[in-house]
Amino acid sequence: MKRLTLRQITAFKVLLHLAGFLPLLWLFLSIDQGWLSADPAKDIQHFTGRMALKFLLASLLVTPLARYARQPLLIRVRRLLGLWCFAWATLHLVSYSVLELGISNLGMLGSELISRPYLTLGIISWIILTALAATSWQKAQRKLGKRWQTLHNFIYLVAVLAPVHYLWSVKTFSPQPWIYAFIAAILLALRYKKFRQWLR
Repeated sequence: MKRLTLRQITAFKVLLHLAGFLPLLWLFLSIDQGWLSADPAKDIQHFTGRMALKFLLASLLVTPLARYARQPLLIRVRRLLGLWCFAWATLHLVSYSVLELGISNLGMLGSELISRPYLTLGIISWIILTALAATSWQKAQRKLGKRWQTLHNFIYLVAVLAPVHYLWSVKTFSPQPWIYAFIAAILLALRYKKFRQWLR
């Protein structure tokens, strides 16, 4: 297989931006046209949460894909995917805060996050994603040095917490959260050598 060129990677980035942005337009259209279910607040929360998970899993897929397909330039799309993951995770948090609690009850958010364990996992994941997004720039990487990689390894913790958050939040059985959890487990298993080195 021929290696991807910088021009192809740039075109791929455009497609990934569209993959991150167009679902947001679809969501706005669905709200406007009444395409959601009788509980639109839940639909919006689940949709934004699943989008965040999709971009999280996609960002975790980049490294093994670049390695096994021998496409080193693919690494250049990892940050883009991570930022879209953070954007959708933020929309997920906002949708819960505004639609579930209501603007007048935002003061309850702190107690809700503490009293409901699945929400605790969600907010921990979001805090980590915020830290990773804030330090994803090359300037931050140079400033942090070796600590940058240590910090960004926390993405693996998010890969555990976020699917569990989704599994825990669903009140009735649904195969979707199990599928996301299974994919996350595979992507983490592909890094077993790295995790084994940490335990030495």
